[in-house]
Amino acid sequence: MLEYVLLMVPVAFLVASVYFAYKNVALGKRTRKSALVRQIASFAIVGSVCLITSMVAMAAGDGSAAASPDLNKGISMVAAALATGISGIGGGIAVGGAAPAAIGATSEDPKAFGKALIFVALGEGVALYGLLVSILIISNAG
Repeated sequence: MLEYVLLMVPVAFLVASVYFAYKNVALGKRTRKSALVRQIASFAIVGSVCLITSMVAMAAGDGSAAASPDLNKGISMVAAALATGISGIGGGIAVGGAAPAAIGATSEDPKAFGKALIFVALGEGVALYGLLVSILIISNAG
């Protein structure tokens, strides 16, 4: 039971930070950019605390954490998650910029649809490459 409570603490912290950031932006106390920076900072803090806590707990277990396959597998899972997450964010930013431009170009000239669609697909390809890299990391972790 204690494990579930300890797992819920970081989740509750992140949900509360999102809620308070939304309320501050809605009330006009903060700008969207400062709320985004605070969200990224809180995510980085929670992620680093969770990673460091698990490494310290593993090292305190039997003293052989450096050669432990569980630690190596855990770190490879974190690497796979980062590869997928960061490439997904990059792909979203690319598609977010290319898709409105493609819609505008298509509305002006319907013949430009094929060319515009290629640029949108290139942005989505970034996310797919990140997913493939994470699959390779996971398959070689065992």
